[in-house]
Formats: sequence, C-alpha cells, structure tokens
Amino acid sequence: MKIKPVAGALIGLTAAGAAYVLVQKRKEAASIETARPVEIHGFVSPGYEAVRQAFAENFSLRREIGAACCVYHKGERVVDLWGGIRDKATGEPWDEHTMALVYSATKGLAAMTLAVAHSHGWLDYDELVCTYWPEFAQNGKEKITVRQLLAHQAALFTLDEPLDKSLLGDLDRLAEVLARQKPAWEPGTHQAYHAVTLGFYEGELLRRIDPSHRSLGKFFQDEIVTPLGLEFYIRLPESIPDSRLAPLVDPSLFEMLFGFPFRMTPEVWNPRSNLRRALLGSELAHDEQHIYTRNLEIPAGGGVGTARALAHAYGVFATGGKELGLRPETLRELTAPAVPATHGFYDECLKAEAEFSLGFMKPNRGFPFGSRASFGGPGAGGSLGFADPETQIGYGYIPNRKSVVLGGDPRDVALRRALCSAMTAA
Repeated sequence: MKIKPVAGALIGLTAAGAAYVLVQKRKEAASIETARPVEIHGFVSPGYEAVRQAFAENFSLRREIGAACCVYHKGERVVDLWGGIRDKATGEPWDEHTMALVYSATKGLAAMTLAVAHSHGWLDYDELVCTYWPEFAQNGKEKITVRQLLAHQAALFTLDEPLDKSLLGDLDRLAEVLARQKPAWEPGTHQAYHAVTLGFYEGELLRRIDPSHRSLGKFFQDEIVTPLGLEFYIRLPESIPDSRLAPLVDPSLFEMLFGFPFRMTPEVWNPRSNLRRALLGSELAHDEQHIYTRNLEIPAGGGVGTARALAHAYGVFATGGKELGLRPETLRELTAPAVPATHGFYDECLKAEAEFSLGFMKPNRGFPFGSRASFGGPGAGGSLGFADPETQIGYGYIPNRKSVVLGGDPRDVALRRALCSAMTAA
C-alpha cells in the first residue's frame, strides 16, 4: 500500500463535503453516459461468460481504467481477459503482456518461495527463526517461531533505521539491521500487519536455508517463475521497457479523505500511527527514472507482473503443486486455519480483524474469498491473487486505478461473484 501525504488535517463530512459527493456522482454518471464502450480482449471458456460480463461492467459501472483478470480451473486456463487503458496520460491500451505493480499481493508469491523451501525439507514452520538465523536472537526475539513471523505476530512491523535503496541493495547490511530490531511488544501476543518488513525477514530467512544462499527474488525467479513460464518479477530488471508497464492512477483526494474504513482513517493520516510506520519503504517501489524501480527487491510489496502469472502460480498450488515439487504436507499446512496471536486476530495496524498464515492471507469475515481452505494475498489498490484447493481455482486480478477499499475492491468482488456463479452452474 502506498499513501501520499496530503496537506491539511483530516476534516469531517460537512455540508460542503456532502455537496462534493453529489457533484462527483453526477460527473461519474455523465462520464458513464458519454464514455465509449471499452474493447475487451482475451477469452472465456464456455460457462464462464458471466465473468466476461462482470469484467466489461467494471469499465462501464465501476470506473475501471485498465485491468486484467485470469482464472485457472483444474490446471486449465478458463478466463484470460484484459482491456482498457494501460497509460492514462498517453491513452495507450492495456495489452496481453501489460504488467503492473501489485503492492501487497506480492506477499503471496513471496510466501510461495518458503512453501517450496518447506517441501525441500529446508524449513520447519514451527521452528525458531534463530535456529536458521542465529543473529536474529537479539533484543527479545529469541523465542519467535517461523509461524509467528509469517503471521505478522512478531511485533516487527517497522524498523528503527530508515529504509533506502542503498540499504535494500546490500542484503548483508540489511540483515544486520533486521537482526538488531527490537519488537514493539512481546512477540506472539498481538498481530500487527508487517506491510513492508515481512518480505525482508522472509528474504533473509530464505538466504539462510537455501544451500545456494539466493535472494528471495532470485529464488522466486529460479524455482517458480522459470518452471511455470510466468511473467512476474520481485526484482524488476532493466530489460523490461516502460511500454510494458501500467502506471498506477492514485485515488482522488475525496477518496483519500473519506474512502477508508472509519477506524482506519485516523491511522492513515497520523504519521506516527502503527500503520504509517509499517508502510515506510513502500514508496521505494517507484522512482523518477522509470515507471517502477528496477533491480531492487521489496518482497512484501514490490512485485510487478500479469494477472495471468498470479492465476497460473496459484492454480498450480490449488492442484497439488507437482510442477514445483510441493509435498502434501506443505499443502496441508497452507490450507489449515490460521493460528491467532494470544489476543486474537485483531490487527494493531489495520484496526480490524484479519487472518494470516505462513505468509498468506486467509479468508475471513472482513475479506472473504474462496473456501476456508483458500490462501492468497490482496494488494493495496485492488489487486488479488489466491488459490482455492477445494475448487482447484487459481485467481488473479490486477487493475491500474487504485482504490482505498479494504475487504475486497468492488471490481474484484464483482468478478469473483460471477466466477462463483459460473462454478455453481457448472
């Protein structure tokens, strides 16, 4: 998630604010009436026509600008759609190979690397982190388990040392900073969303257990991307031209002021809040030379790729993962219910309940998706990828217009409802 600072204090929804709402709604209605129909590309298999209809309606009814959606079922690609505008500034279209930054939807793909390591026998989710990384056992972290760390229960959601590209480019120095960090409270007692730091801890843990000591981005490329032929990067190389990337469209000021859930709004605007501190470093995914930063790994929020890649990767996990050598024991761990912190699933950053397990988000009351066995990862702005082993579905959705809705973007929800309807009818 990326939040740009806006001058001025948070204000109440006054009569002027209400008038602004009315004006915005009239503008949106007028734009819908005058907008040209968006050409939808790709295909749906017979029986999935409702998903195509929902995708088209996202442009006419839900302010979609450019997006892609893909679904794998039982290992077969049954939905692969894209359309709209890739670059709002130039009007260039979103094409079959357009990629976009997915923010925290990257977390699910980063978690896949540890699942592969678990299947290799290199990692025990219930082992202490310091067993693999001795230097981690500083400042009260000696009893943190891998499971607790990956469930955002380690109280390491922010770093005392500022993050910059120089630090992230030196993994040995970053490891020292991570090892020195003191938890915000007793680990295991409360949950707090490790929006950016989770990926760095995962990356160093993976470097320690991988016999080749690869970075998480390199491991992902070697062990997941290459075998499956995915178009997705956790370390975007210079070789990818900007013409293949979709610049993100920020929320309006009105959306930033009034679009977040009530309890979360103060956290968004308070620079000292847990949430704002947890988000420090997310801005490094962007730079002034390119649409997105190149040759830098932010495994919790810097992934760039296609919806097709998300759906394909999750589709493999949903159907047993033989292509990646996943063991049944690993899949049982991923489909099991999340284990709460001592004080439950209430998140001290998000100010709401959320369930996380082994680096993935699990479906919950605040964000339902798939069956209870599902696991995945949503991203700020609307992206979502998940696997549902019960229905053997792998799902991926990526837009370029960022929203501030939590618990399921309306565009994504419409697509998943249509998919559910198609699956039920079948």
